[in-house]
Amino acid sequence: MLHFDNLVLRRGARVLFSGANVKIHPGQKVGVTGVNGSGKSSLFSLILEELQPDAGECHVPADWTIAHVEQEAASTERSAIDYVLDGDKRLRSVESELVIAQQQDDGVKVSELHSRMDEIGGYAARSRGAQLLDGLGFVPSQIEQPVSTFSGGWRMRLNLGRALMCQSDLLLLDEPTNHLDLDAIVWLEQWLRSYSGALMMVSHDRDFLDRTVDHILHIEMEKIRLFRGNYAAFEKRRIEQLSHERSRFLRQQREVQHIQSFIDRFRYKATKARQAQSRLKALERMTLIVPAHVDSEFRFSMRPPEKLPATLVKLDNCSAGYDGSTVVSNVKLRLVPGDRVGLLGSNGAGKSTLIKLLAGELKPLMGERHTDRDVNIGYFAQRQLDQLSPELSSIQHMRQIEPAAGEQILRDYLGEFGFSNGQALAPVAQFSGGEKSRLVLAMIVYRKPNLLLLDEPTNHLDIEMRQALAYALQDFSGAMVLVSHDRHLLRVSCDDLLLVDRGRVERYEQSLDDYANWLGRRKQLLKGSDNSGRTGKMESCADRRLTRRRGAELRKRLQPLTHSIRKAEADIGRLTDEKRKIESELTDNTLYVEDQKPRLKELLLRKAAIDRSLDEAEAEWLTASEKAEKLSDT
Repeated sequence: MLHFDNLVLRRGARVLFSGANVKIHPGQKVGVTGVNGSGKSSLFSLILEELQPDAGECHVPADWTIAHVEQEAASTERSAIDYVLDGDKRLRSVESELVIAQQQDDGVKVSELHSRMDEIGGYAARSRGAQLLDGLGFVPSQIEQPVSTFSGGWRMRLNLGRALMCQSDLLLLDEPTNHLDLDAIVWLEQWLRSYSGALMMVSHDRDFLDRTVDHILHIEMEKIRLFRGNYAAFEKRRIEQLSHERSRFLRQQREVQHIQSFIDRFRYKATKARQAQSRLKALERMTLIVPAHVDSEFRFSMRPPEKLPATLVKLDNCSAGYDGSTVVSNVKLRLVPGDRVGLLGSNGAGKSTLIKLLAGELKPLMGERHTDRDVNIGYFAQRQLDQLSPELSSIQHMRQIEPAAGEQILRDYLGEFGFSNGQALAPVAQFSGGEKSRLVLAMIVYRKPNLLLLDEPTNHLDIEMRQALAYALQDFSGAMVLVSHDRHLLRVSCDDLLLVDRGRVERYEQSLDDYANWLGRRKQLLKGSDNSGRTGKMESCADRRLTRRRGAELRKRLQPLTHSIRKAEADIGRLTDEKRKIESELTDNTLYVEDQKPRLKELLLRKAAIDRSLDEAEAEWLTASEKAEKLSDT
């Protein structure tokens, strides 16, 4: 097992943690939590022997293989699949030995190495690597592409795949979801649950932690403690512990005040001097209980919008994309104060494109975008972090918004976002990604928007800041559209979900928890519709022929179901559009006067008929999808 004995680690003069005694057994899955800068990544560096303890011992079993994700986005001409396979060191070692044995015509050694290859699953390694890439969001045509052709975020996915490929005893993951969309996160959860080794993982996504870990290792106030259970269980126990510590602290403070009062009254009176001195020594000896400490110093609220127009933004049959190529089409969307909309969809489906269209950064290729003259948009996009001026401080950035604002007012405001006086004056160049994100959020909130467009605002934020954001959004009176892979934030902040898929934007009527099931069904259908030769180079000729034949048979059996699913989807889209039009007409107050009763009755009857047809179409879609899923699993 991995264990720490009276471990002490410093960074410069600062103690990160001391007196740490922790044991992590094979198969345990441990979430590592604590505020930014508490020492989580340093702990990983210690385990990897990149750092040495200042005192105590970090003992890692000598026979353990440790896998971790390289933080550098490599650029190489190796194919994506070969780059991932390189993560399996035993595989590559046996392959190298086999080449040498074959060159030396050593039949005995070749036979031994083939047996060894079979023992380590080497013959299935390429298929295993392709499955990893598929789960991480790579399409079949990409797996043979050179690593150098991918962007930085996709190279980090390749680094993650490389770590997962390693047949390890201990897997270290530091924020593995930062470069993943929700589809890949759901897949990674399932993979980690089936991982047989010990897992230590830093993550600020509480839903992800709840679904993958069975212990929480929390770093706080220079101490490390291991809790049994997932993050929700840890949070409950910690609240109880903090409440108990707070009670103890208040009792002790009353005793301190009583002793100090006696000392102040009698220390200079001859008759009481000895007693006063005795109590003074007692006070000095007293071990003060630290007040109940809650990591988060973030307590901000949304500033009330100055105006709330009836309709903020309206998209009327809008299509949008880049260089004449359409990404989303025929979008109908009306945002009014109080709307809280979350966007779902796979990476590249068009969520960010829709956000840019709403923000006015993209002009419609077709259709019309209408905005009220009093709309005030607060738009958070990842690129905005790069647009901060490195040489300017937080206060100087705030002064660009309101030059006449007093310095103390700005300092107090920035303090709500975790910027102390010193930090408020420091240049942004010294900031971490999380600090830059907090500053961008502070600048957006300060402008009092009535429409918030948030595109992955949590990527660099820790759990405490994410929670502060969730609390702040509860009281926001304007409209909000949120793209996030943090399901907890989506769940507590959004009332409605829209699904962006295959160029369409439709209301997602199921719950967020059902989205994972929808992804699985969709993936099975897509696999059923794809050419079955996607793993052709990984199998023998006979296997390829068998795979093609089975794929053709499956496609033939799936064809009627696929047709039914597509027809049902088209019917659902058409009926939903008709329903929205009627609902829009029903908001017209003039319909409810006496002479408009026939028209009102007609609309209500049409709406009732559409509701029935919509229920039937949805039932047809669900029945066909379930049949297709069962058929694909056989």
